Order: sequence, then C-alpha cells, then structure tokens
Amino acid sequence: AGPPPPASPASPALEELRLLSGVLRRAQCLRRCKQGLPAFRQAQPGRDLLEEFQRREPYKYLQFAYFKANNLPKAIAAAHTFLLKHPDDEMMQRNMAYYKSIPDAEEHIKDLETKPYENLFVRAVRAYNGDNWRTSISDMELALPDFFKAYDDCIAACEGSREITDFKDFYLSIADHYIEVLACKVQCESNLTPIIGGFVVEKFVATMYHYLQFACYKLNDMKNAASCAASYLLFDEKDEVMKQNMVYYQYHKDKWGLTEEDFQPRSEAVRYHNITTLQLEMYAFAKEHLMDDDEVSFLEMKSWSKKQQS
Repeated sequence: AGPPPPASPASPALEELRLLSGVLRRAQCLRRCKQGLPAFRQAQPGRDLLEEFQRREPYKYLQFAYFKANNLPKAIAAAHTFLLKHPDDEMMQRNMAYYKSIPDAEEHIKDLETKPYENLFVRAVRAYNGDNWRTSISDMELALPDFFKAYDDCIAACEGSREITDFKDFYLSIADHYIEVLACKVQCESNLTPIIGGFVVEKFVATMYHYLQFACYKLNDMKNAASCAASYLLFDEKDEVMKQNMVYYQYHKDKWGLTEEDFQPRSEAVRYHNITTLQLEMYAFAKEHLMDDDEVSFLEMKSWSKKQQS
C-alpha cells in the first residue's frame, strides 16, 4: 500500500494541527513573557488563596485589626467592603450596626475595592438624571472600555496553573483543565457587576448602552443612538421598548441620513456578547456531556457560593 493521500485543506486532521499549533505558539509567548517579568519568578499563590481575596475575606480580619487599633474610619470601610460580598454575614452586620451608631460614621462607609468603571458609571448616571447629556455620554464612554479591560483581565486570570491529580487520555485531560477554566470565566461577568447603593446593577453592559442610546437621542446624535440601541438588543433582544426605539429610528432613517451600517451593534459589544455567550454554551455542554454528577455539584456549589457573596 502506498502513502496515505494528502490531507485536504478542510480535513479534521489539518484543522486540529492548526489549532494545536496556535496553542503551542501561545504557550511559547507566555513562557517568554513570564521569563522577562521578575514577579513570575516568585512562587505564585494558589487558586484557593486568590478566591479568598476575590471574596474579600481579608477585610474581615482588617476590620477587626483596625477596630482593635482604634482606627474606626478604616474599620468602618473594611466592614462595608466585606459586607458588599457577604450581605448575610450576621457578625459583620452587628459590627456595622455598632459603627453606624457612632457620629459621622457615614463619611467612612465606602467600598475600598471600587473599580474605576463603577465611579464613571455612577457619575454618568448622575449627569443623565440631571439632563447633562454630554457629560453622561463622556463618562459612560469611558466606563465601557474600562469594564471590558477588567473583564479581559478577569478571564485571563482564570488561565492559571492546575494541579494534576489523575491520569486521563489526551483529550479528556485537556477538556478537564479547560472546564475548570470555563467555570472560572463564566463567573467574571457577575463578579465584576457593580453593587451600587446595596443593589446589583442587572445587565450592566446592556444598561450602559441603554443610557447611551437615550442620551445620544436627546442630543440628536441619531447615528450613535441607533448603534447603541442595536448593541443593547444583543443582550436583551426581547425588550419591547428598545425594539420600538429601533423601529422609530428605522422609520426616520432617510430624514436623519442613517444607513444600514448605523443600525449595527458596536464592535466591542459584539465581541463581548459573543465571548460570554459561547463560554456559557461550552460550559453547559461540558456539564451535560463531560462532567460527572459530583464534579457538576462541586463546581456549581462554588458558583452558587460566589453568587451569594456577590
């Protein structure tokens, strides 16, 4: 028998090689990057420790230490920061009740882990509520890329090291590792969602586009209003109010000189939507077809715990 026929350009074998070639090149790039950064020469913290910080556990101890040191302003801030992730913690609730009985305590109630995009969002909403449309748009346009950067940093941090505790076939081993990574990545959106005034800002990215859409409309910037409306509908396609807005923009498109391109969602919204949607689909597939019941229970328990603390 002669040699096997050459693989066609679309053959599964060739596609797999291309995929794994990309993995090898990325591994080489990451290795070179780590070699050039002194921080990576140190022992890295484990995932459990990193999750402790993500859950803001250190603030529980900081609160007590600051209280013992009679530094009440910092104790109050630490207690508040912890409670935002653990609103049902009875002991910290009692501590905060005591702190609030102290004169001027309200001045020190602040979230020590507030992200820049959260402050920008709050400023934008305040400007919006005051009919200051230009300022609202300016701050919201700064909040969006800052959030997307924080999101990219979060999903990148999920791709850390993994302790191998069993031996499996090549593909199962790769899948096991990536399922753990996915379990982490699908939490990034909720972990980064702001808690403002004690309330979670639901559909945070969509909400930012909602504010932008109306502010642009008030300034007669119909091109940006239409694209922001389309961006919002990526995340909530059944929203009747926004669907009516799109019909309105379409009806007046000739009057305002709008083209079909103006009714397309913004590129960064498409990217974020596609990434988050595909990750959730892949994780759902993994839970149904690749994970044992105890593995699903363990990861979902961790997921539920994080949601309770967010």
